[in-house]
Amino acid sequence: MGLLSLAIWIPIFFGVVLLALGRDEQAGAVRWVALVGSVVSFLVTLPLYSGFKLGTSVMQFVENTSWIERFNVNYHLGVDGISVWFVILTAFINVIVVIAGWEAITHKVNQYMGAFLILSGLMIGVFCALDGILFYVFFEATLIPMYLIIGIWGGPNKIYAAFKFFLYTLLGSLLMLVALIFLYVKSGGSFDIASWHQLPLDSRTQALLFFAFLSAFAVKVPMWPVHTWLPDVHVEAPTGGSAVLAAIMLKLGAYGFLRFSLPIAPDAAHEWSGLMIGLSLTAVVYVGLVAMVQEDMKKLVAYSSVAHMGFVTLGFFIFNPLGIAGGIVQMIAHGFVSAAMFLSIGVLYDRMHSREIASYGGVVNTMPKFAAFALLFAMANCGLPATAGFVGEWMVILGAVKFNFWVGFAAATALIFGAAYTLWMYKRVYLGPVTNDHVKELKDINGREFFMLLLLAIAVLAMGLYPKPFTDVMDASVADLIKHVAVSKLN
Repeated sequence: MGLLSLAIWIPIFFGVVLLALGRDEQAGAVRWVALVGSVVSFLVTLPLYSGFKLGTSVMQFVENTSWIERFNVNYHLGVDGISVWFVILTAFINVIVVIAGWEAITHKVNQYMGAFLILSGLMIGVFCALDGILFYVFFEATLIPMYLIIGIWGGPNKIYAAFKFFLYTLLGSLLMLVALIFLYVKSGGSFDIASWHQLPLDSRTQALLFFAFLSAFAVKVPMWPVHTWLPDVHVEAPTGGSAVLAAIMLKLGAYGFLRFSLPIAPDAAHEWSGLMIGLSLTAVVYVGLVAMVQEDMKKLVAYSSVAHMGFVTLGFFIFNPLGIAGGIVQMIAHGFVSAAMFLSIGVLYDRMHSREIASYGGVVNTMPKFAAFALLFAMANCGLPATAGFVGEWMVILGAVKFNFWVGFAAATALIFGAAYTLWMYKRVYLGPVTNDHVKELKDINGREFFMLLLLAIAVLAMGLYPKPFTDVMDASVADLIKHVAVSKLN
């Protein structure tokens, strides 16, 4: 079994084992099995980076086995510079989520931990799949564990949120399935994604395919105006669910643009780039303004995610290396920062059982260690230099200015909104005098919480101070994608 298969199936195996372990009286053993499973799953992904060959855009660690011979469907896996970091990021976030739910989850612990481990394996499968049907199976299968996570361990309106999440994302994917079947027929009976990149398609066909893929990926990102499901889901999801949703699941949609929309329909991507840039800037500016008036911390960070993912799609559709590489770096950085923001809210919620900003005030007086971590993550969310949040946004803005000064200007001014709503929330929650007795009784983070936040802080600072390992890996693949998208299929 290859490295990619191990990265996919080890967490799924541990997840199935956890489901079989039994009821809550075995919760202690369940937590340790989950931790071991998540750590082993993460360690398996590290050789993908250490053994990755730089300077080439070819797929590496490739596995290809016939799956459904009758329809030429293959179990075809591989990673390039665009996808390899997302495999590692997914496994890393899974470790953090298991640690985060150690004490907070006391009900159906085995099912909770098992769902996250299975979800981790399925999401890694999305980033590794080189066969269209395999991609679709993994892409849709991720809905099941996340639906259960929201619907079982969520808040008061969890059923509504879970249903809305499932319905939006499933309906968005149906047109993608039609597009995959069309490409199968057009290519003479192949589901190989790389062969689809070479198909000579006329402009009308490309436009139809582009919008079919857009229906799936725009909802998943989510882009404005199909973002309305995300705040509701974040508010109701348990802390771990929000962290994984923001850190990884939103990236599945953005990744789909790079694997399908841009290389398969490059002429349509160019033709409709104005629309995509307009929607991206709307997300960055308008949704940023919406975030400013939120009174629920989770809802504020949820809108913040929509705004930050707007930078990602903006970077992809300005068609230069800085923009696309910046978009990918922003995806990774947002994975660290958004997970840290939601987990920080979870730390407070576990103590106070409230997400309302008005319930807090002066938390720094009773939780100084935690407030220091929260400040770092808030600064990263603002895009402060030397943090992960700065690198990708800066690259996208530079690329946008090269593309069009006013597009770059609009994107740059949006950073002000990000700083405004993030610092406004931090000021009201953490700074000033203690405002009520509940805050006065708060206890600072324990060793487990400190370790969890420390891992995320190291990741945020490491990427901000030295992003070279991230950008070096993706350079060749980004250059190849730019070259491919620049060549019209109509010539």
